[in-house]
Amino acid sequence: MIYDNISINNEGALTFANQDVIGLAKKYGTPLYLLDENKIRENCRKYVDAMKANFGDNYAVLYASKANSFKKIYNIVESEGMCADVVSVGEIYTALKAGFSLSKAYFHSNNKTDFDVEFAIENGVGHFVVDNREELEVINKFAAQKGIKQKILLRLTPGIDTHTYEAVNTGKVDSKFGTAIETGQAEEIVKYTLGFENIDLCGFHCHIGSMVFDSDTFIRGAEIMIEFMSLMKQKFGFITRELNLGGGYGVRYVESDPTIDIGANISQVANFIKDLCAKYELNVPMILMEPGRSIVADAGMTLYTVGTVKRITGYKNYVSVDGGMSDNPRYALYESEYTLFNASKINNAATLKCDVVGRCCESGDIIQPNVLLPETERGDILAVCTTGAYNFSMAMNYNRIARPPVVILKDGDSYVAVRRETLEDIIRNDI
Repeated sequence: MIYDNISINNEGALTFANQDVIGLAKKYGTPLYLLDENKIRENCRKYVDAMKANFGDNYAVLYASKANSFKKIYNIVESEGMCADVVSVGEIYTALKAGFSLSKAYFHSNNKTDFDVEFAIENGVGHFVVDNREELEVINKFAAQKGIKQKILLRLTPGIDTHTYEAVNTGKVDSKFGTAIETGQAEEIVKYTLGFENIDLCGFHCHIGSMVFDSDTFIRGAEIMIEFMSLMKQKFGFITRELNLGGGYGVRYVESDPTIDIGANISQVANFIKDLCAKYELNVPMILMEPGRSIVADAGMTLYTVGTVKRITGYKNYVSVDGGMSDNPRYALYESEYTLFNASKINNAATLKCDVVGRCCESGDIIQPNVLLPETERGDILAVCTTGAYNFSMAMNYNRIARPPVVILKDGDSYVAVRRETLEDIIRNDI
């Protein structure tokens, strides 16, 4: 199996987190998001342990909330010693209502409104990750009104092409995110920032993109950022206290994807950072990373019930399920690959080549094309693996379809973390 929390038990049933997925589908209905809490915690510890081993206490691991945001996830990551990266007041409010300490939150976004900034400051968000000059001015205004110096990092663009999906490549010079180093604008915004009385510039942030499978990209990013840190010390006497290298380590969606040793990769990056800081006679700043996908993706599985099996003679076959792009738009957005199983016939030979599609009135509503499944029929349960990241967080009510619940599995038990939407929920805000 693609991950160690997926298996076939002695009774011949497909299991996830050691629980029979057919039984879970019967208990909670479908579509159904499953999350393996033990796997989430295991993934958190990989990062926390590796960062601590390499940087002592001079580090922070931030869970990138956009990967999957609901109240319980903040309780889990905080209990594992992690901070959080938030990108909207919605994520801030969710963390706040979960009891998460917002002093450990870093607020991203390339376009924070005045309301966003005031809300975050009023509720004690620890750091802003600042994208542009206009944001600096608004932060300074509201921080002055509150009588504080607001901690920030400046988001810079190192000019690195990661050769991943274009839509998730964020490190290039012409990205919509951050301020480019190559153009000289990063130096200008540092000088500008240092002139504000109510802003405490702690350091810099960069993010190069998602689905990165080795340390080379992080090392190239760190090199550019540390060179810039040295330049800012020379020009302005500015000492960088924090350096956030972002997130982006990839996960296995299909068998051909590599397995990443997070600990070994972080060790490589750490050794490079220490050596380069020594070369430039810089103290190693507090190092931050922002894993999201690699915390929750492999902890997730989505279950669907098959409806129609359509065979177009001489062309192709369609297996339609009771969910689709309304609960997983990633194929429509990125043509993302997934591993699928027919849990109802897990021990049968895969002889049916088909496109697994959803129920939305949209030709692009595809879960995965060209899938080999056993002969499949109405009522079968399909399991889609590695759906813990960017599935629930991107879910929508297109065609007024209700969003599935999130059920967390832990130590042989299960509980609802987000309830299934009802028809009444869908019209709740209608007037």
